[in-house]
Amino acid sequence: MEQISKVTLVMGASENPERYSNKAIVRLRQHGHEVLAFGMRHGQVNDVVISNELTKDKNIHTITLYLNPGRQKPFYDFILHSNAKRVIFNPGTENHELERMLEEHDIAYTEACTLVLLSIGDY
Repeated sequence: MEQISKVTLVMGASENPERYSNKAIVRLRQHGHEVLAFGMRHGQVNDVVISNELTKDKNIHTITLYLNPGRQKPFYDFILHSNAKRVIFNPGTENHELERMLEEHDIAYTEACTLVLLSIGDY
């Protein structure tokens, strides 16, 4: 069965190959997903450019978070109005305040690891 590509925004992206956000970008691309990457610094992971500016010009399906809850706050408005279908809270990014807001906006969310979801075919 062919997997459908889901445009995914990785928030908290890093060029450092030891960071889980970097590993997620690589694995998402290996699984054929279009990846947008947002980080504090410009950079690049393989064919994915990391931008330090957020734009709403793409049809984002999933936002996968690699920002701790304190760093998420400035992006609440963007996340809630991005038209994303779901948000993944990777380990260490769980945020009950944002989860409540997502519920109010009918946006699905899960507390899970993007890498695990990809590895078990549940992304």
